[in-house]
Amino acid sequence: MKAFFQTDENINNLIIRVMLGIVVFPHGAQKLLGWFGGYGLEGTLGFFTDKLGVPLIIAILVILGESLGALGLIAGFMTRFCAMGVLMIMAGAVVMSHAANGFFMNWSGQQAGEGFEYHILAIALCIPLLISGGGRFSADGFISKRFLTFIK
Repeated sequence: MKAFFQTDENINNLIIRVMLGIVVFPHGAQKLLGWFGGYGLEGTLGFFTDKLGVPLIIAILVILGESLGALGLIAGFMTRFCAMGVLMIMAGAVVMSHAANGFFMNWSGQQAGEGFEYHILAIALCIPLLISGGGRFSADGFISKRFLTFIK
């Protein structure tokens, strides 16, 4: 249990988790709340299950991972769990949707869809968080120091 929350005071992981959370959250808010031009929960669930053929439970986990998981990253709460969720979501997005469009994002509008360069960056940012936790000013660090000091 302690290893799950344990982290150091690394400022690099603070920067990584907050920036990753800020970038991922709007995508989750589109899916969950319909913000930023999104379709909201009902529309997104319909798209995932009807158009993509994703099981309902996986669609729900993706929506929660991108919205609540991003907030968890920003706060540094359950950082490793949230980072693993984002990593799995991004890997799934590459395999299911974006690999066929190539590496680059669709800046010119000439591709059939978006490439996977964004997803690779998000995956790369998850790895240090998985290894060493949320870093400085994380809820995990507070929990570890305040409540889990007696656990070896």
